[in-house]
Amino acid sequence: MLDQLVKLVEQNAGSAIINNKAIPNEQNSAAIQTVAQQIFSGLQSQAQQGNLQQLAGMFQGGKSLSSNNPIVNQLISSVAGTVASKFGISQQAATSMATSLLPVVMNQLVKKTNDPKDNSFDLGNIMKTVSGNNSLDVGSLIGQVTGGNAKSNPLGALGGLAGKLFGKK
Repeated sequence: MLDQLVKLVEQNAGSAIINNKAIPNEQNSAAIQTVAQQIFSGLQSQAQQGNLQQLAGMFQGGKSLSSNNPIVNQLISSVAGTVASKFGISQQAATSMATSLLPVVMNQLVKKTNDPKDNSFDLGNIMKTVSGNNSLDVGSLIGQVTGGNAKSNPLGALGGLAGKLFGKK
């Protein structure tokens, strides 16, 4: 997953990293790697804190993610702090970079995860990887996020269907 995440950051790094005067050009590749690693670590941290439903909801939400999303906001803070200290740039420049880049990357990640024609990211694999639990019942988790009742909540029915697809093995 980390390799695909690096590619996703690289595809969107234009003005935030590559054309950013605060980050020397010879450090662009390292900055991209660092941002991707921090996103991955941040998602893992969310899972370890027990926020699996919030993570699944973020991927299933269908809403555009912004810095107002608590998970994205926490990722921005983590990325900015690490980039500032690792590359010796100001906290303000690092925060500006992270604030412009992370919502774009996270929206692309969600879009790719939900695109049946794009298999570069899979929600089940993402959730299992960040949680460190290969037997995680992602379908039940999605069912909990969406409500699980087909009559009162059609999205819940999707969660139930996903439970059958991604259920316990």
